[in-house]
Amino acid sequence: MVMALQEGTSEGVQESLLDILREDLKSSEKLILIPQDLTTLGLHLGYDARLRVLIKELTSILSIPWFYMETFESNLIEVITKYCESEENKKNRLQRKASDKKTRYWLMGLATVGGGIAVAVTGGLAAPLIAAGTGAFLGTASATALGSTVGLAVISSLFGAAGAGLTGYRMSRRYGNLEEFKFAILTNGREPHLTISVTGWLINGSEADFHKPWSTLYNSKEQYTLIWETKYLNELGSCLTKLFYSTVISEASMGILKQTALAGVMAAAALPTVILKVGSIIDNPWSVCCSRAVLAGKQLADVLLTRKAGKRPVTLIGFSLGARVIYYCLEEMKNHKDCKGIIENVILLGAPVTISEKWDEIANLVAGKIINGYCRNDWILNVIYRATSTSLAIAGLSPVESKSDKIVNVDLSEHVSGHFDYAVKMESILQTVNVRTVKQYHEEAVKYGVVEAKGN
Repeated sequence: MVMALQEGTSEGVQESLLDILREDLKSSEKLILIPQDLTTLGLHLGYDARLRVLIKELTSILSIPWFYMETFESNLIEVITKYCESEENKKNRLQRKASDKKTRYWLMGLATVGGGIAVAVTGGLAAPLIAAGTGAFLGTASATALGSTVGLAVISSLFGAAGAGLTGYRMSRRYGNLEEFKFAILTNGREPHLTISVTGWLINGSEADFHKPWSTLYNSKEQYTLIWETKYLNELGSCLTKLFYSTVISEASMGILKQTALAGVMAAAALPTVILKVGSIIDNPWSVCCSRAVLAGKQLADVLLTRKAGKRPVTLIGFSLGARVIYYCLEEMKNHKDCKGIIENVILLGAPVTISEKWDEIANLVAGKIINGYCRNDWILNVIYRATSTSLAIAGLSPVESKSDKIVNVDLSEHVSGHFDYAVKMESILQTVNVRTVKQYHEEAVKYGVVEAKGN
């Protein structure tokens, strides 16, 4: 059944199968075992993003809250992490004391009897201990799969060889003249899926600027933000800020300020006046950052294709030039053989990217949805980006016309007055495009009676 779900060949028997399952497993407590066991058994094949999307669709059909499945995923990883981390010091002591190979293996076995060695080191030696303690909440098939050597090896591979997530990533292959590219933690969790956010510009030039727009994001417990080209993004932010205030001052004399707040002024600014002031931005900071966003996108594609974060689904979200980074990441990935099954969902907000047939191509490698959030009143894209592009069709200004049902357009014009609002109104934007916030997560935890661990 898992293979059928992954290959997408189960449509013909889906309804009849679900009818049988509903009849045999009438209680919700039993129904939830189906997606739980599929999740664990699917790990043997690799936690493919397509499989996770299909499991999510299955839970919806069975009327099972997805929050329960996310909690199950967290519990699954918590068990493995507990045995991987709690015994790390013990493992190190044993390795120091081992004088030869025979003695080392004997000591490792002895330590396992006392409590278990890290999964990655023992290759499954601690499996019986782990399975014995997890059967109660993982389900029969899940506990069986978890208790196998192969199952433990696959689960361990979720987090990559080093197990340190993306924070330990260093560029080994540099694209063009890209100067800065690294990851910082947004939320420090550990799950079989993760989220990467990409910021579009900076104001103060500090790393905190990369974090601030995403302070309310809680798409997953393990989230990162991309730190890229700080110097150039800060120069762009400074120029845009100066342009912002100069436009406000000039329009104030026309009586615009009495009608709207500053953000509204930016949206309502007369284009002829603005055009006279954007030359320096077009010639240098904006065009430079656009070019470097393409390079950063290729670098991000390399990170994902080489599974630096492990073999698990990834969701990408970005605004402005951050959305451009993500778009070119997808465009680079589609040229590689093993590009599918990595990206779960993509959220692009105010993307300075032209609309073309390439959108259908990149949609094919995304398992879930590509959300295009746009604002018709975004004068920065109207003026600056169109001045540097031959295309009048821009994703951040209008819907993307596509044959693919994976591409979802969301008009943010009622929530966003202009390009600057993407950074400062992120919480309401996330809610509008149906991406979970911290507040919504806590509300769900209360609603479904889930006790949260400290720090979540």
